Amino acid sequence: MADELYSNAVLRLAADIPRIGRLERPQASVRKVSRLCGSEVEIDIVMRGDRVADLALRVKACALGQASASVLARQVVGASLKELEVARDSLLAMLKQGKPAPRDRFGELAVLEGARAYPARHQSVMLAFEAVTEAARQAATAQTPTSLTG
Repeated sequence: MADELYSNAVLRLAADIPRIGRLERPQASVRKVSRLCGSEVEIDIVMRGDRVADLALRVKACALGQASASVLARQVVGASLKELEVARDSLLAMLKQGKPAPRDRFGELAVLEGARAYPARHQSVMLAFEAVTEAARQAATAQTPTSLTG
């Protein structure tokens, strides 16, 4: 199991997660916890329009969850909410349905294909993408001007 799941590529990503920390003034912050394994991801985000302008994260997870968070952190600035949702959905389809790995910006997630055969690991792999899509949605909503009528 260890060789299939914890390849050198996965371990390299897990050991080098950029954007660790907190943002001084996030527009949204989201914390996700896996009840199955106890993995945690916290995301602070700033959006400009529908694109990620800045992100910081804290990760307490297995190497698979850390590798997933690392790919996210490396590629997230400039991503649109739609791109984040597509990546999240593609990652889930890769794990649950054997579909291809996400492409383009988040294509490096293909290193996690070995986790398919281990459903107990899926939630940890998904946490960062679930947290970032929720945070991006909250931040986008927060910056939408409200109109007063009446």
